[in-house]
Amino acid sequence: MTKEEISQAPVTSTVITIQTEPVMPDYIVWSTFSTIFMNFCCLGFIAYVYSVKSRDRKMVGDKTGAQAHASTAKCLNISALVIFIIITTIRAV
Repeated sequence: MTKEEISQAPVTSTVITIQTEPVMPDYIVWSTFSTIFMNFCCLGFIAYVYSVKSRDRKMVGDKTGAQAHASTAKCLNISALVIFIIITTIRAV
């Protein structure tokens, strides 16, 4: 091929579109913290179990199940935190 043939050759390009999925939190770190430090009536441990279930469902591709388990873990973590704050406040008085 000569230089003229090379310069007249059509230029092709490839476009790759990557679709990102929204990140669904599983609250595993918060649940671990609740289990270690605020494990009132085992709420932290139960939240940890639901967080692991949420992570497993997310890996399988079950978004609805993952979201349901994550929501339960979040509620349990909030409950453990509120009870911990109440108990700590009562002990301080």
